[in-house]
Amino acid sequence: MHLLASAADEQDWIREELAEPVTRPQWRVWRYRSPAIVLGLSQRRLHDEVAARAAGTLPVLVRASGGGAVLAGPWMVGTTVLLPSKHPLGAGTLVDSYRWFGELHARALHGFGVEPLLLSPRALREHDPRVAGSGPLPWACFGGLSPWELVDSRRRKLSGLAQQRRAGGIAFVAGTLLWRPPWSVLCEALDRSDSLQALTMRTTDCEAMRASSGLASFDESQRAAFAAGLADAIDSALADTLDDD
Repeated sequence: MHLLASAADEQDWIREELAEPVTRPQWRVWRYRSPAIVLGLSQRRLHDEVAARAAGTLPVLVRASGGGAVLAGPWMVGTTVLLPSKHPLGAGTLVDSYRWFGELHARALHGFGVEPLLLSPRALREHDPRVAGSGPLPWACFGGLSPWELVDSRRRKLSGLAQQRRAGGIAFVAGTLLWRPPWSVLCEALDRSDSLQALTMRTTDCEAMRASSGLASFDESQRAAFAAGLADAIDSALADTLDDD
């Protein structure tokens, strides 16, 4: 299922569904109506001061998973997959369990003329963590890299991954940048205006990657089709696990 919603709708849905045992896989692909800042769980103490800097111009939320702040908005497509705690796609080590999710996004993007690289744990270990002249920015989700996330050939981040694990279920969450977000909004709200250039240089987006291949920007129908393509890819991934049983 893909739908136009808010970041608050997404967080509410995840929280409500994980409040009870997850008995069957469920998923949503989110296209965001309006901007919002979503802080990682470890940043919850910053909520009031971030909200004050945002001055009521956009909501500031806290998610139940870790990592840095996300600037959600129309420029991003989000994906949430909820699985029972013993589902095969959640098996293995925490790092290994992300691989299928990154591969799924890579396949969907290939179909729309975007050719990302899947960042394996080995590739992440073997290369300098500095990107485009700047070190990681752990306060921002898109300011750092983790295994099985999607990047371009210069290791600029396109898709970020996260997950929540509860006794009754697992939530896999991803965000993919369709076009460049207004990073200044996030930097100012987090009091990190001095990091604007670094964050900009550490990220890419679908439109930039398509342009580098001589392709036109996504139009609205293509954005909707990409969201539908992600939903179809999730269907296929879950169907494959049934076939393997």
